[in-house]
Amino acid sequence: MAQTKRKRRSKHRGTAAGTISARGRTGRPPTPEERKKQARTGAREQRLNTPPTWVSSVKRAALAAGILFAFVLLTTHGKGRVQAAIAIAVLALAVYVPGGYYLETFLYRRRQRKKETVK
Repeated sequence: MAQTKRKRRSKHRGTAAGTISARGRTGRPPTPEERKKQARTGAREQRLNTPPTWVSSVKRAALAAGILFAFVLLTTHGKGRVQAAIAIAVLALAVYVPGGYYLETFLYRRRQRKKETVK
């Protein structure tokens, strides 16, 4: 009697050397929206897995100090408003650089510890 159930085809191809190579992707190709989502997720993982640096901290602090300078300059009146805005921006820069660096270091280490406990 003939076999009624078809045999399962091999999913792997062997080579003469004995190595086995799996087939490539056989499903449907991802849509552009799915590709964007994968790229976003990958970029976020890459960003969160890089340790903080003093350079990134200085850039972030400089941006915040610049915004604070503009805010103080626009909201104050009087003779020495430019000097006051500069002084406040420099003080903010001096506080934001180490504060931002150590905060980012703390958050990075916490994420790394959490990742190690999940694995």
